[in-house]
Amino acid sequence: MTTASPQAAAIALVESYYAAFNAGDWDAMLSRLADDVAHDLNQGPRERGRDAFAAFLQRMDRSYREQLRDIVVLASDDGTRAAAEYVVHGEYKATDEGLPPASGQRYVLPGGAFFDIVQDEGGDGRIARVSNYYNLEDWLAQVR
Repeated sequence: MTTASPQAAAIALVESYYAAFNAGDWDAMLSRLADDVAHDLNQGPRERGRDAFAAFLQRMDRSYREQLRDIVVLASDDGTRAAAEYVVHGEYKATDEGLPPASGQRYVLPGGAFFDIVQDEGGDGRIARVSNYYNLEDWLAQVR
């Protein structure tokens, strides 16, 4: 039996995280996170913990319908850090606080994320940090 390299395991973890996102399977997404995950919102504050991340997913689900395409994931040799680039194809369903009114506007937006990965007690990788980045001005121009 061959064991995946730490790098391959990190890539598989991030790919499974995004597969769960695209399936709308929030429980599966959350299961890939460390309990004290740090979540850096694009141009926003850092939130901490799986519960805060779950609340973020609920806010996102209310206002947006998104699919990520053209996902490319890279990871360090030791599997402790990863990065992803993707294209978001979305619909702005309901007005998000502090943003323009929603009326079903569609958008296509490149984005990326950086990850820290740790091993849990069972030896499985968990995402300990997610830092998301996209061009907010580009998104605003598309939904105005």
